[in-house]
Amino acid sequence: METLPELLDAAAHGLFPPPDGTLTVLPQLCRRDAGVLAFTAHTVVLTDEDPAWVRATLAAVDCDPLAAPLHPRFLTALMNRTGRTAETIDALWVGTPLPGPPAVPLREIADGGHPRVVRARRRRDAVRVWTTDGGLLVTGRGVGGRLEVAVETDGEVPGLGRALVTAARQLADEPVWAQVSPGNARSTRAFLAAGYRPAGAELLLSATGVSTGCSGSRS
Repeated sequence: METLPELLDAAAHGLFPPPDGTLTVLPQLCRRDAGVLAFTAHTVVLTDEDPAWVRATLAAVDCDPLAAPLHPRFLTALMNRTGRTAETIDALWVGTPLPGPPAVPLREIADGGHPRVVRARRRRDAVRVWTTDGGLLVTGRGVGGRLEVAVETDGEVPGLGRALVTAARQLADEPVWAQVSPGNARSTRAFLAAGYRPAGAELLLSATGVSTGCSGSRS
């Protein structure tokens, strides 16, 4: 069986799980990271719960089996069993490294008071932050140790979002992942224009009192 980092690395390079309608249940790499990752006709449930319980609960959901892992009934049952709360269902995008340097001037900072940075540090390790006029770029290690990016702009500089997410690819020497709300059309357009590819969908489960650090993350 593939590990989660192996599965993500393969997907980042276009080698997705087989679209055969099956389910993979993988143990959490750390207490922080639990949830559901949906690819084309293949879903991964990331949990330390009994796989037999996961499969039985999914079988009881009255809907298309392909949709069951992200159905509210299954997610509610999973939250009740684990004592966790759900975040939003995000679209997953991934981009491979690009030669640099970034076209937009960036200055790395240590200040972590910005709400985007505070949120990133709850979900990621090894967070780094860059600023530029009108925008912010944040990277960090998330689920399975993957490198993740988030950006924020004030909307005053046309094309800045695209430039920042492109810069993330230029700063990296490995695939860069992004979680984007499906309703955020502006971000979706920025990632698409910057050459990121849609990879799937994801819902992460949060637990209070769980430390940010994740031993499953790569250094």
